[in-house]
Amino acid sequence: MGSQPEYTLPTQQLTFDGFLFDMDGTIIDSTEAVEKHWEAIGKEIGVDPTVILETSHGRRSIDVLKILAPEKANWEFVQHMEGLLPKNYGHVAVEIPGARTMLEDIIALSGNWAIVTSGTVPLVTGWLKARSLPQPRPEHLITAESVKNGKPDPACYRLGRSRLGLDDAAAQVLVLEDSPAGIRSGKAAGCKVLGLVTSHTIEQVVAAEPDWVVRDLDSVKVVRGEGGKVTIEVSNALRL
Repeated sequence: MGSQPEYTLPTQQLTFDGFLFDMDGTIIDSTEAVEKHWEAIGKEIGVDPTVILETSHGRRSIDVLKILAPEKANWEFVQHMEGLLPKNYGHVAVEIPGARTMLEDIIALSGNWAIVTSGTVPLVTGWLKARSLPQPRPEHLITAESVKNGKPDPACYRLGRSRLGLDDAAAQVLVLEDSPAGIRSGKAAGCKVLGLVTSHTIEQVVAAEPDWVVRDLDSVKVVRGEGGKVTIEVSNALRL
């Protein structure tokens, strides 16, 4: 790709039966909040926060704790811990550019969508409340508690497809993800994947092999809806 990435692919119109959105790095950017949170939690459990941050993005906290602090790897602790994050640090989280508009437009067209995240229910609902995103709230929410194995295992995105009634391999489902683990999870679940360069380097995102790569969701415009399908327009995608 050379030293300078080229976001120069011609605009494409793409039609999907459903959309599966990751949360952090896709709908909101809570990087600063997560860093502050893990610094506090790391001190509490005696683990270097830097080590936690190196392994945590895009993965469930319970899976990270199984490796770094097994005695804390239980749902009671994880749900309590993650529930505090938006309460204590919600003010420093920001929206990913274009996310609110895309969600609102899909909802306005009665599009089929869900959130599929490595966060727990208290974390995700806390972020949605803190940022008032979106309205109405998603009918389908797949969280860390929903599956036995987290990303990059495809179980969460397979469950997302099932909740949308799109188990059929012929159904066109778009996963929107920022982390390599999430991108690989979506691909393994048989979905198309739009990779966002919001939390990882371009090289890391590309290496996970998404179908398209964009800076953020400002590059995506909802064009129309018909027969339960929604057509989007993707512009300024990375020339792979």
